[in-house]
Amino acid sequence: MIANPTSINRDANMLLRTIETFLRDFAMPATKFGRLAAHDPRFVLDLRMGRTPRPDTELRTRAWMQGYADRATADGAAVQKKEAA
Repeated sequence: MIANPTSINRDANMLLRTIETFLRDFAMPATKFGRLAAHDPRFVLDLRMGRTPRPDTELRTRAWMQGYADRATADGAAVQKKEAA
C-alpha cells in the first residue's frame, strides 16, 4: 500500500515543528542536534528544505529527543538538590 503524500508531508512538518520547539527549549543549534540525534549535521537544515525522513528515522529522532529531555530534567533536579544542600 502506498502512503498518501499529503499525510507524509504533514508528518514531516509535524516532526520539524517538534524539533524546532526542542531547539528553542534547549538552546541547541540545529547542526548539533542533527549530529547527536541523526548523526547528520545537515538533518534539520534538510528537513527545513523539505526532506522527508524515513519512518524509522523519525521514531529514532523522537526517542532521542525524549531521552535528552528526560536526562536534562534529571540533571536539573540534581543541580537544584545540590544547590539546596
